[in-house]
Order: sequence, then C-alpha cells, then structure tokens
Amino acid sequence: MYRPCTFGIEEEYLLTDLASGRVLITPSPAVVRRCRDVVGEYFAEEMFCSQIEIASPVFTNLYQARQFFLDYRQRLSASLAEEGVGLYCAASHPNAPWLRQKARPSPHYRQVFDDYQHVARRSLLNGLHIHAGVPPGCDRMQLINRLLYWLPLLLVLSTSSPMWAGQATGYMSYRRVICGEWPHMGLPEALPDWAAYERYRALLQRTGSLATEGDFWWAIRPSRRFPTVELRICDACPVLEDALCLAGLFRHLVEHNLQPHYDPGPLNRELRWVTQENYWRAMRHGRFAEFIGLHDQQPVTALGWLSQLQARWPTDTVDAERSYRHAQHILQQGTSADHQLAVLEQALANGATTAQALHAVTAQVLAQTRDGAATPVTAAGLAIR
Repeated sequence: MYRPCTFGIEEEYLLTDLASGRVLITPSPAVVRRCRDVVGEYFAEEMFCSQIEIASPVFTNLYQARQFFLDYRQRLSASLAEEGVGLYCAASHPNAPWLRQKARPSPHYRQVFDDYQHVARRSLLNGLHIHAGVPPGCDRMQLINRLLYWLPLLLVLSTSSPMWAGQATGYMSYRRVICGEWPHMGLPEALPDWAAYERYRALLQRTGSLATEGDFWWAIRPSRRFPTVELRICDACPVLEDALCLAGLFRHLVEHNLQPHYDPGPLNRELRWVTQENYWRAMRHGRFAEFIGLHDQQPVTALGWLSQLQARWPTDTVDAERSYRHAQHILQQGTSADHQLAVLEQALANGATTAQALHAVTAQVLAQTRDGAATPVTAAGLAIR
C-alpha cells in the first residue's frame, strides 16, 4: 500500500491599487514591509517588483492548506488595504500596463530579463505551483511520464487568464500561451527515466544552453530543491477552494502512480501527441473543449474526462473525494476565466465603458482573493452551454 504524500503550494499575486484596479508599478517601502512582516518566512519575491509569492510549509492534508492560505490571504489583504493595495490572484490582469512594470533588481532576475528580453517583460503572470513529495529512490521522470496525459485537465480546472491588454484574447489560459514563448516551459521533454534526464541536462549545460544551477520551467518537473514533483501548468486561482481542489487531485494522482505494482510500460509517443493536442484545446477553449479521451481516443467532454480519471483512480480518502466533487462543480459552474468573461459581458451589456467593465473584472478577482471564495456575481448564467 502506498503512503500518503506530503505536499506544498505556492501562490503568486500581483499588488494592485484598490481604487484604480491597476497593478502597482513600484510598490512603496511601506507596502513591501507589510508583505514581509505579515507573511514572514513564507514570503518570496518574484520577477516583478509588483509581484509576490506565498510559499507554504509542508502539509499532510487539505484542511491544513485551507487554514494556512485563508489566514495569510486575509491578514495580508487587511494589512495592505491600509495602504490602498489589494492582492490579485488570477493568472493575468485584464489591462495591466506590462511595458511599464519594473523588473526585480536582484542579480538572478537581472540575468533573466537580460537573457529573455521582451518575453520576460511580457510575463506579468501568476501561476499556481503544487509540490508532491515522493519517496527516496523514486524515478521522478518515469513518474512524470505516467502523469502527463492528465495535465491538460488540471489546466482546464484552473483557467483564469482570458484577458490581456484590455481585450478578451479568445483563450481561457492566455498565460500558458505566453509561457510557450519561453524555452523549457511547455510539456517536459520525452525522457524515459532519470538517467536520460541527467544526460539531457548535462548536454544543455555543456553547450551553454542551461546554467549550472539553471532550472527547467516545464509544466511539470522534478524539483531541484526538494524531493518532489512540481506541477506548474496551472493558472493561479482567486477562489481558494479551486486551488485546493487541484492540489488534492494532483496529490491523488501522484500517490496512485507511486504504487509498486504499477507498470508504466514503454514511453508512448502517441499518447504524448494526444496530450499535446489536449493541452492546446485546454488553453483555447477551457471546459467547453472537446478532448481526446483515454479510451480508444474517442471524443470526450471535460466532465467525461474527469469521470475517466475517477474511474481509473477512484477516491479513497476524504481529500480525494472532496477534490473530485469540487472539480465537478468547477466544470458545471465555471472556472475563473468563465466568471471573468461573464462579468465583462454583463458590465458592457449594462452600459459600462470598456474601462469600467475591466475594472469590474479586477474588483471581482480582488474580492475573491481576499475572501478566498466566489462572489455572488460570478454565479449567474454560467451553466454549460
């Protein structure tokens, strides 16, 4: 019998002016001090001066994760509100002036911006990263290969970046579109095992393509700092329960694919082709896409795909049961991307200007981030169409 995995969660936020809804260009020293004082050891800087991260301790269950992030989201939001600032936890901001954003002046980020130029400057984006602990001796590349097919479904559940530069992009996760402009940030390379991973890494370092301490930014990767596999495909989730659902599902997948009787078989090239196609469909259409299912490559809806996942690895813990149930709720009632677009359309239909409608979207995400819950305006008119 497998042992339950420990896990950790990293959430990214944009510091946003509560009055205007605009992302701050350069947060004041008072704002930075409040972030550090409230979050303490769990505070982390990100690429932009206007962006921060909360990196959790190690959890053993979703109750611990819920209490931790509710507490820190609410306390930090309350402290920052005294400076007129809020936390924005969707993956993209609808109209942030990204060209005016200031890069973090640390040596590491100076090098990132020097290396990647406009691609780095455009990446004013928030992700949700989930670490699942694995036992010693686990071949993490083999484990990643077993998990790969299901990653686009997890992206569907998290989609929260439908807008960019003041417009609806036509994508439910425009964040992942921008991620595709970076090297080593899409689906992981087709590496059959850990030995192949080390050869690949050594080749890139030997040829100057990867720094000695450099990281891959794949949609899922073996962490270099921790004995974990790290899920990176997901958009940031303003509704905390959505993020917890994803953590629960990912942990459940990892636990069941660690079982010693599981035989991964040879690396399946065709399955990777299917995964790449489902990945694009998830970015573009979210929960309304028609996906390529597990069984005989037959078309399947997102809800049908989730049912296939549950049939393959049934719920066996309270956390897994709650995660499956909430995933069904997301697919029936809408992701953050659906909710944002609904607010935009409703505001425009009510006679708001484009600027006012975009501000309404920002206000909704700020409220959801602060409270950790969906706001009433997001529930209207979101049945599956």
